[in-house]
Amino acid sequence: MTTSKSLPPRPSLESLRKQAKKLARDIDARDIDAIARARLQLPNIELPLTQRNAQLVIAREYGFAGWHDLTAEVRKRLGNDLERAAAHAQAAIHKNDVERLKQLLTEYPALLSWHDVGAERGLLGLATGSYGDSFNSLSEQHFTRADCAELLINAGAVVIPSVCDEILRSRARGLLQLFQRKGLLPRTLNFFAALGDTDAVRTALDENENDRPAVTEAFTIACNFEHESIASLLLDEAIAHEPELGALIDANVGRLAFVQYFIDKRPRHATGVGLWKAFVMEQVSRALYSWSGSETSLKDPRGDSDLPTFVSLLRREQWLLGEAFVEFQTQIIERAALQGRAEFLTALLDLNPAMLQRQPPPRSQAIEFAFTYANAHVIPDLKRIWPVPDDLPHAAGMGDLSRVKEWFDDAGAPALGGIEHHYPSSPYMPEGRVAEYSRQWGPPSRQRVLDVALAWSVINSHLDVADFLLQHGADINTTWSSHEPASILHELVWHRNYEAMQFLIDRGIDMTIKDHRWNSTAQGWARYAANDEKMAQWLEEAERRQER
Repeated sequence: MTTSKSLPPRPSLESLRKQAKKLARDIDARDIDAIARARLQLPNIELPLTQRNAQLVIAREYGFAGWHDLTAEVRKRLGNDLERAAAHAQAAIHKNDVERLKQLLTEYPALLSWHDVGAERGLLGLATGSYGDSFNSLSEQHFTRADCAELLINAGAVVIPSVCDEILRSRARGLLQLFQRKGLLPRTLNFFAALGDTDAVRTALDENENDRPAVTEAFTIACNFEHESIASLLLDEAIAHEPELGALIDANVGRLAFVQYFIDKRPRHATGVGLWKAFVMEQVSRALYSWSGSETSLKDPRGDSDLPTFVSLLRREQWLLGEAFVEFQTQIIERAALQGRAEFLTALLDLNPAMLQRQPPPRSQAIEFAFTYANAHVIPDLKRIWPVPDDLPHAAGMGDLSRVKEWFDDAGAPALGGIEHHYPSSPYMPEGRVAEYSRQWGPPSRQRVLDVALAWSVINSHLDVADFLLQHGADINTTWSSHEPASILHELVWHRNYEAMQFLIDRGIDMTIKDHRWNSTAQGWARYAANDEKMAQWLEEAERRQER
């Protein structure tokens, strides 16, 4: 019969609770040893044991006065393990493993209030945060973790406002309804609009003094959730605040078409610049997304746009080129770089936007986008604003083999002169992006610099540079990717770059690597994401040849 015990170095609260439950069950079953254990610790206790008294027996067997003292000691010993538990919890949420998450919450109740620099909204924010737009129910299922979110809510996780705001941004209707059922949504105009509650919207408009920005924001939310009647109601309210808005809309597209445009296209910026300017800015932005050759005017917002329309709108709406819209100008350039639209870059810069006079230039990911998405041909235009950083990844992306070699010593070892001087570090990179990169890929390292250089050289078809880097320490099986961990082969699927893929396959890339989000190989991306069966079969055959 055990009369005293010692806690292990890393005790488990769940295990201790199970010991107490087992003791109570054994006493119920009239187990002689169990009864003796209880009598030894609690001589005058009445049997059978309550769960609380069973826990008290267990605590005293471990040498503690009570259960509270025992659990305090356990939590003290596990304090250093909370971050490890949080990492396991994040992995469980990513896999949508509700049972594992439940187990971790039982063992580590502090996880309900845990957060770190990379997860300001805690585990609940991770479960509700969306990888992309979640308006489609299938997308919401893939991009969010509603079951984990409900478990966390039921366990007592604190719901901070940013968690609810993220649901609005991602348009996750299932989560919106979950939070509504739990009584967790703020009772504000924005959430009434998202829910499609006409009566609540009318009441909020009647009872509260909603200023123009508040009504504008609610209007865009109603449009985002495709509540046309509520959007029309809010548009009338916005026009009551700003009669000139009504005059512009009525003279051009009409109110019904204006609402429908916001539902179909979801313009951004409205709260900051107003509905009409947001409408125009969206048309300029969308000129980058199609190349039909048709002309479109403000009076036909549903038509296709092209380069002539892009230029025409910028010339007509000169305010877009002013100092107040440098951020928008930068965003247009980033989109053009991402899509490889050099003609749009040239056209905008030739109109002498205010950003060209800004010193120092605004921070931007434009150059990063050009290399990451195989659009290095736009670099000459981008150099009118930003110099290309002088580091190993950018030299590799440019295909400058001679400069790449200068980043290695005579023995062939990397001589980077400090990894803090290499991508993503740059005086022009947005600070938030640098922090995001570190959270996603970990602290800067020599290997990461080499691997990014390899990826950019392969993606941009500078295969001589890639060969050199592979011979000098770059990892062909790196999980660097444009968004989340995958392989360079995954990235090449989107570019349909067979030559670069063959280059990697010939040099032994692991074709079984799976990405972080979808748990799929490059072959799976080709078949199910790019809908390119021909490429999928080509990769399948290449993998068979590689295995021989």
